[in-house]
Amino acid sequence: MAEAVSAAFGVWQRQKEAAESRGQPLSFEKLIDDYVSDVHRKNPGAGCAFSALAPEIACSDKHTRALTSKQVLDDIGLITGLLPGKDKRAARSRAILTFSALVGAMSLARAVSDEMLSREILKTVAGLLNNLD
Repeated sequence: MAEAVSAAFGVWQRQKEAAESRGQPLSFEKLIDDYVSDVHRKNPGAGCAFSALAPEIACSDKHTRALTSKQVLDDIGLITGLLPGKDKRAARSRAILTFSALVGAMSLARAVSDEMLSREILKTVAGLLNNLD
């Protein structure tokens, strides 16, 4: 399990590095839009390991959970760095909210059988996250 999650982690960091290599820094809005996309929703094996595997990770060994903890901290830091403003405490809180809302929304969107509801969940969460001040 540790090997599998370790290989799956770092999607946002790779996305950020790819954007920077093209001279287009990753924005908060782009990160959200990519996360809630239909492509991500329909391909759990190729996207965020957290939304696909969180329940299994929670029941896994200490090593896997330690790797997960480090990645959560890294992802919160990455999101925090994408947010404007000088209040680092507020930015970190917003990053934690963003991370939690995205993972939860994707998990729910994949769990429901109603296609319209699935899309509505993702669209609603993305809209609210992009309009927080």
